[in-house]
Amino acid sequence: MTVLASTSSRLFGDVHISFWIPTIALGAALAIKLPSILRMWRDPLLRAVGGLLLFACAVFVFAAPGTIAWTNRVTGVPNISAPWVYSLITALCASWLLMIIAWRNGLSNRSAATRRATRWVVSVYAGVVITLWALFALADAPVERLRDLDTYYATTPFMREQILLYLLAHTVACTITARLIWNWIRTEGLDAWLRWGLRFLGVGYATNLLFDASKLTAVVARWTGHDLDWLSTDLAPSAACVSASLVAVGFIIPHSGQYLHERWRIRRRHRHLRPLSVLMRSVNGAREPFTLRGTPELRLIRRETFVRDGLLQVSRHLDEKLRGRSYDAALALGFEPTRAEALAAAVTILDAVDVRQRSPKADADASPSGPDTAYLLREIQAVSRALRHPNDIEAVRARATAPAESAPA
Repeated sequence: MTVLASTSSRLFGDVHISFWIPTIALGAALAIKLPSILRMWRDPLLRAVGGLLLFACAVFVFAAPGTIAWTNRVTGVPNISAPWVYSLITALCASWLLMIIAWRNGLSNRSAATRRATRWVVSVYAGVVITLWALFALADAPVERLRDLDTYYATTPFMREQILLYLLAHTVACTITARLIWNWIRTEGLDAWLRWGLRFLGVGYATNLLFDASKLTAVVARWTGHDLDWLSTDLAPSAACVSASLVAVGFIIPHSGQYLHERWRIRRRHRHLRPLSVLMRSVNGAREPFTLRGTPELRLIRRETFVRDGLLQVSRHLDEKLRGRSYDAALALGFEPTRAEALAAAVTILDAVDVRQRSPKADADASPSGPDTAYLLREIQAVSRALRHPNDIEAVRARATAPAESAPA
């Protein structure tokens, strides 16, 4: 058994994950969420998320062996880091449950049951924290242990009860949170980014149960005279680090995913407008304004304004009859109605630009009240995408103009 424990310790020691990796990940998640938390402080869900991330960061900072040694040295009390870290873990468990209560009831539901559940969680876990410190005060733990305190003092009176109490509080909170999150994932109508975030959260909290199982197994093994300390000193911390990293990713994905998706959507709209923007250069007589440091939103607005200005200048030369024939021709060629409308508008705009270029005095001779341009100004994206397919435009134009050109004078 000793050989197995030594071999397992070396094996898991090689894959031990630094406590600072989840600390950085959780800190990044807190930094991303902090503006929303401060802006909407009255939202109980955001407050619970903020407390969760804050306590999670604190747990990994103070659970690092170097920080444990520093805390013991500064206070002058051997192993005082134990009740302190256990208290942070207990507060983290309470924040999990408060987050679930806030999610299930929402900001608008402040019923008596919600308030009662919140008070119950706060009072129970506050009682656990007080009990942890009382048990530590009654225990005799003079030998400082930086990594194996749970197993070293597993049979010590009062320390034994302290260890079991924090593990029980952690297991209960983790089980409830993981189960409710997996139920939440199956809810209809969730945003895709939120659903992926919840999946990472669910896996993270399920992995947390491996931490509890490893710790409890190692402690029970000590009671029975066996040595499975490697479960507590190597496997459990690694499971906790993986779990915290997954939880951090779960909180980051919805916010960052939506942000990146919005940036991608704006850049795609800007890129899709390029064909129509290039066409409008001959109408406006210049290129669209460009600023090197302009935001994507500003560049999109400037391109849309440039395109609409050009369309207004050629609007007097739009041939509504040609547009109607082009629409019918596109439908006859098998295009969908929305696609046919965009192709018809593209044919009409190209014809109007050609008329304006061939007749410089056309603007002065054209009627002041041109055709209705509401569709063109509203659906510039669809029209610009249609311009990317010149073969389709030529097919529609040929079919639309063929009857008029072949008809007798």
